[in-house]
Amino acid sequence: MMINFKKIQVLVLFAFISYSYAQQFVRPDNSRINYTGRVDVTADSTMFYWPGTTAGITFKGSGVSVKMKSFKEKAFFYAIIDKDDKKPFKFETDNTLRTINIARDLGPGIHTLEIYKLSNSTSVNVFYGFELYGQTKLLKNTDNRTRKIEFYGNSITAGHGVDVPEGGRDSGMPEDFNNYYTYAALTARHYNAKPFIIARSGIGITVSWFPEIMPETYDRTAPLDPLSKWDFTKYTPDIVVINLFQNDSWIVNRPEHEQFKRRFGTEKPSEAFIIQSYADFVRSVRSKYPSASIICALGNMDATRSGSEWPGYIQKAVDQLNDKKIYTLVFPYKERGNHPNRKEQEAMSKQLIEFIDRNIKW
Repeated sequence: MMINFKKIQVLVLFAFISYSYAQQFVRPDNSRINYTGRVDVTADSTMFYWPGTTAGITFKGSGVSVKMKSFKEKAFFYAIIDKDDKKPFKFETDNTLRTINIARDLGPGIHTLEIYKLSNSTSVNVFYGFELYGQTKLLKNTDNRTRKIEFYGNSITAGHGVDVPEGGRDSGMPEDFNNYYTYAALTARHYNAKPFIIARSGIGITVSWFPEIMPETYDRTAPLDPLSKWDFTKYTPDIVVINLFQNDSWIVNRPEHEQFKRRFGTEKPSEAFIIQSYADFVRSVRSKYPSASIICALGNMDATRSGSEWPGYIQKAVDQLNDKKIYTLVFPYKERGNHPNRKEQEAMSKQLIEFIDRNIKW
């Protein structure tokens, strides 16, 4: 019988190539995936809601992809390989399920990958898992962060407008959000701390541009689901930063606005009501974290402009609480319209870091 060695060689080569590019699927509930942020994890999918939410893995091999989709609106993510964020891979998700190729030809050795949500909490993102190419092997997670810092905020903390081009319109489009370069994320990375960022553009304490306010939202996993209660025992921060009241400062002067009418009726809220509402919210946060240091911040938009009464409201609320581990911090008004850009977010982070270094041991 004649043996066709050429055919055998082709088959062997085909088998080798097929093996090299075979895919191993890493399900979203795999214990070696490291999540940051409030997420809903099941065997089939993990739901991302808040900006700054991440999924990370450590692996040995050459390639990896991610399966995701989003609904309510499109969302943007960074894929950061080996903690090199100088040139992150930015990708978009929408309501079509896609497999996004992150890397195919990495050098030999051990690598890390972090998927980071840049967008506002108005998008809901479904993460279905990672696909590893060829002989790539999932390794034990290497996250060694022990410090924890949590942020409650509005558009400034979410990253609204961070990526608006110079001279561009501050439209609030998803592609212009970039939570990675907010003061919150920058500060967390400075301390190698694990951040949880609970922020939504437009939200306030007494009133928002939409029906939900932060005191009704802060304890949820999913921002719009009142039954989605977060288990606060899963994450206990050393420091909590609250940066709210910017939206309140506008809407309380707009009696024609639907949410003004819904929250206040026909009369502008009193100073006493505003102060008490802030104190009540901080008291709620304190009840969840009895030992945390809490920084009650405001700025850097026009709620801290010269002559604004809003920093004083916060100071009076904190004085009322009489808690030595609750502090106030004012980010000066940036003296221009629009939301803070990267440079202005960096200035906020620098000020916050200096404040923490002076006042808090952690």
